Amino acid sequence: MTDTPSHSPSGTNLSDKTAKAQAERAARQAAALRANLRRRKQQARTRQEQEADAQAPTALTTDNNGDTPPCP
Repeated sequence: MTDTPSHSPSGTNLSDKTAKAQAERAARQAAALRANLRRRKQQARTRQEQEADAQAPTALTTDNNGDTPPCP
């Protein structure tokens, strides 16, 4: 570490304990934000896959009469 005291954004001197607590909080917050971003990206991927599946043409299981078509 350096010999200069830590400064908060407001310009006041912080004790080592306070500076450490703020650094730990910032690290936890950064980790939580990264986890949230990963979760949102996965949700978007899942939604996109579901929309693609919904738009894909489905195989015909019955003909116009409601009968099952014959095997080829």
